[in-house]
This record gives sequence, C-alpha cells and structure tokens, in this order.
Amino acid sequence: MVEAMAQVGGLVMLQPEVGGSRENFFFAGIDKVRFWKPVIADDTLVMRMTLIKLQKRFGIAKMEGKAYVGGEVVCDGEFLMATGSE
Repeated sequence: MVEAMAQVGGLVMLQPEVGGSRENFFFAGIDKVRFWKPVIADDTLVMRMTLIKLQKRFGIAKMEGKAYVGGEVVCDGEFLMATGSE
C-alpha cells in the first residue's frame, strides 16, 4: 500500500495544477505511516494524496496520503518525493 500511494503521489506531481513537472520523481521517504485495518484480497483500495509542501528550489515535495476501503481509512502517512535525474 505504501509503494502504491507513493506512485499516486508521483502522478499528482505531473498534474498541471501542481506545476506539471516532467522531471523524474523519486520516492525519498515516509513518516508517520499507520496501518489501521487489515486489507484482504478482493478489497477495493482507494488512495488519495494531498500535496502539503512543494519546495521547487530544493526539488522536494511533501505529501499526505490516505488509503480507504469502503470509505474507512486503512492506512495513512506522510511521503517525501524528490526530483532529480537518473
């Protein structure tokens, strides 16, 4: 779930409203991740990522992510993304 939310965060960074960056984004770190309920096969997982802070000068974005099953939060945490070249 954590890796999937990080990938959703990368998609958020590509959106024109956020700046539409075409640079590479890397999953740089996580903090305060909590797993509230177990997720089993056949559950539909809905993920939402919210941009908290974007520091273009340093190429770092901080996001808050939540994963839901049936409208209930099953996982949440803070994610750090970094821009850079391969």
